[in-house]
Amino acid sequence: MVIPIRPILQVALDILDLERAVQIAHEAVEGGADWLEAGTILIKSEGMNSVRTLRDEFPGRTIVADLKTIDTGAAEIEMAAKAGAGVIIILGRSDNSTVRDAVRAAGKYGVKLMADLISVPDPAARAKELEEMGIDIINVHVGIDQQMTGMDPVRVLKDLEVGVPVAVAGGLDAASAAEAVLAGAGIIIVGGNIVRSSNVTQATRDIRASIEAPSASLKQARTPVHEDAALLFTEVSTPNISDAMHRKGAMKNIRSQVPGKKIVGRAVTVQIFEGDWAKSVEAIDIAGKGDVIVIYNGSPHIAPWGELASLSSMNKGIEGVVIDGAVRDIDDIRKLGFPVFASGVTPNAGEPKGMGEINAEITCGGQTVKPGDFIVGDDNGVVVVPGERAYEVARRAKEVEKNESRLRDEIKRGRTLSQVMSLEKWEKR
Repeated sequence: MVIPIRPILQVALDILDLERAVQIAHEAVEGGADWLEAGTILIKSEGMNSVRTLRDEFPGRTIVADLKTIDTGAAEIEMAAKAGAGVIIILGRSDNSTVRDAVRAAGKYGVKLMADLISVPDPAARAKELEEMGIDIINVHVGIDQQMTGMDPVRVLKDLEVGVPVAVAGGLDAASAAEAVLAGAGIIIVGGNIVRSSNVTQATRDIRASIEAPSASLKQARTPVHEDAALLFTEVSTPNISDAMHRKGAMKNIRSQVPGKKIVGRAVTVQIFEGDWAKSVEAIDIAGKGDVIVIYNGSPHIAPWGELASLSSMNKGIEGVVIDGAVRDIDDIRKLGFPVFASGVTPNAGEPKGMGEINAEITCGGQTVKPGDFIVGDDNGVVVVPGERAYEVARRAKEVEKNESRLRDEIKRGRTLSQVMSLEKWEKR
């Protein structure tokens, strides 16, 4: 594949509400979008009316219908073509009979077919087969759920050898879009990093500029290809993380005792008995810089932690402490500025008897916590993220944050939250 002279920028409108999709599309066109995609979510929500509306609103732009067809190829191609789509997307995993029927229908109605390689086991081999069957465009696509686990469409793109135009999609930003062009992509498909931006027009311009001068854009790029989960967690709130985990992971009745402090770190767990603070303090010797000590104490009346333990932790660079139970010396701890999350405050301390265990699986605030799990705390509370899912959840939380940013902008323009969310439309009947 060779670098295209002028790559096409396709903006994927994966939005539930048609009115919002049209508004965003106008802003994207102002920023330099070439093709407008009625995303699968939009089509499922609004039907072919979404394609018709985009066709009427943007007569000078190619409208793409992302049907992800896997059966009844001819019928679905005819439906989208008559609605005004110029390019229609089917799944590369479709049976060959479906692909051939879709190709025949596309020829009949004068539209182009794009085959989406999402979840295809051998993308390079399947791309050649699809080309031989008459597919016009191959789409190298890593889906949203796959992106959350760190899959990268550009790596797949580099293995392709086909003689038809290649599109690439899957979490692209300005840097990865430039990389995709240098790898031979002629069509750059961007969704969330444009449509969820607080400034759609500027976000579109940024990606437009990056794909027209990809080498220069990559030299200036600051975003790492593989972001660190801990860094991503610092950029989102605990509500964002809870939403990303489908309202899971939040500890019950545990609150910040030092307002304005946020913690992100790996858990060092401590299981103790009521009032026995020896293991809590010994955990400071085991924990490393950036770790969070998580303690199950189980008593609102006797504290396993106080000022001196906090000072010791600060000296070691420990991120903070989370206690299912009480803390004491909170006035002195606040002067230190050490992050403490607990279910209460008391003046009482117990005795260092040494019973309990460090780095065992525990329950804290009603949540299971294993050593190495990510702990994120802020003024909203504390959430636990299983260590093996940390990167995925962090990426999903960033998507939640982007979506909320977009909603915030809509509200600032005068619409209510109910109107922006189209609540009445989606209520159960």
